[in-house]
Amino acid sequence: MTGDPGVDALIRQWAAEREQSAEDREIDRIASEWLADAPRPAPGIPGQRRRAGATGWAPVDAADPGYLAAMRERLPDAPEELLTAAAGWWQMIGDVSEAERWWDAGISPLDQRALDYRAAGLAPEDLAKRLGPLTVLEHLRRGSAPAWCVARLSRQQRREAAG
Repeated sequence: MTGDPGVDALIRQWAAEREQSAEDREIDRIASEWLADAPRPAPGIPGQRRRAGATGWAPVDAADPGYLAAMRERLPDAPEELLTAAAGWWQMIGDVSEAERWWDAGISPLDQRALDYRAAGLAPEDLAKRLGPLTVLEHLRRGSAPAWCVARLSRQQRREAAG
């Protein structure tokens, strides 16, 4: 077929679905609807309990309430599930004050690219620095790679230190 095992498996699955009888397709449709309607248990960590005893699991919050409060303050009209997802990403990189420094530097809390920028070695303070006629943030918004910006900043700092 294509030589890619994942693509080949997808093609085989698609072909098998096309060869199903009307009865098989109806069985799959009913099963899919039943699974979609089935109640899902709230997520929880084994051993985490609401109260003592062997009763249900306590739900786990995906995001720190401090992050959610900071995001609600800056983005009051954003849907709760979007804020929760974004807070979950941001809390993995640092505290609320660092996330707020990124926001103040021009990166929205809903923009996951900031995590890539941070991983490449950029700091919020770097976004306002100039690389030629544009700032680092302008370069990033125009599609420049974060690693390229880091390399240019490093080269610029070495020249300034030497000269």
